[in-house]
Formats: sequence, C-alpha cells, structure tokens
Amino acid sequence: MSISAIRSGIGDNLATVAGLRVAETIPDSFSPPIAILSLSSVSYNGAFNTKTVQGLTTYNFVVSVVVGKVAERIAQARLDSYISTGSASIKKAIESDRTLGGAAFDCVVPEMTNVGAVVLSGDVSYLAADFTVIVYAN
Repeated sequence: MSISAIRSGIGDNLATVAGLRVAETIPDSFSPPIAILSLSSVSYNGAFNTKTVQGLTTYNFVVSVVVGKVAERIAQARLDSYISTGSASIKKAIESDRTLGGAAFDCVVPEMTNVGAVVLSGDVSYLAADFTVIVYAN
C-alpha cells in the first residue's frame, strides 16, 4: 500500500471530528484548529517476509494537533477535548476505521505526547499536542 493512501485514510478518519481542519502534508501556513500529519519512521521486513513476499511494514506517524494561541482558555479546553475519549477524541477518530479505508491491516494510537507551546509562525506561540499513530500495512 502507498504512504499517500495511508495518509488519506488517517485524514479521512480525522475529518470526522467537527471543526477540525486536517493537513495530510505539512502546510506552509495554517489556521487552527488543525491536525497536521507527518511520517516519523518506517520499519521494513516484519512478519512473513520472504524473498518473494514483502513482509509487514510498520509506519509511524505523528499527528500534531494545533488548537490556538497559548494564552487562550478556549484553546486549552479544545485541546483537552481532543485528548479525552469523548466525541472529539483524536484517538477515537483515527481508530474509527482501523484499516484506514483498506490502506492498512490495522492502526493504533498508543499515546499522546508533547503537550505545550510551539512557535510555528513568526513570534506566535500556539498550544499543541502530538499523537503517535502506528500503522501496520504491507
């Protein structure tokens, strides 16, 4: 399966979160709230790898969710809702179709890390969190 198909599957799942923009590639500019997908690593030659059959490949993505300026109370409340397991949950959205529209065997969101301020545009600090997404495909 192609990386672009996997990205598209993750993006489609994230698009189910009301009010959240999704960037399947790192954008030049953005408007929060936005989920930005980036590929962090690929592990080849997993289970069932032979000379004639490609084995399992593990794709590790980071979904960075940027919600707004650091000083905004609304930004913190919005980020909290994305981190929780409620209706706006990033984890639930990504795992809502674990095959990512047929692009993968399975995917899982095992953790959320790096909550805090990030400077992404000039002198403006935004509140963001990173979600790890592990995708198993061939």
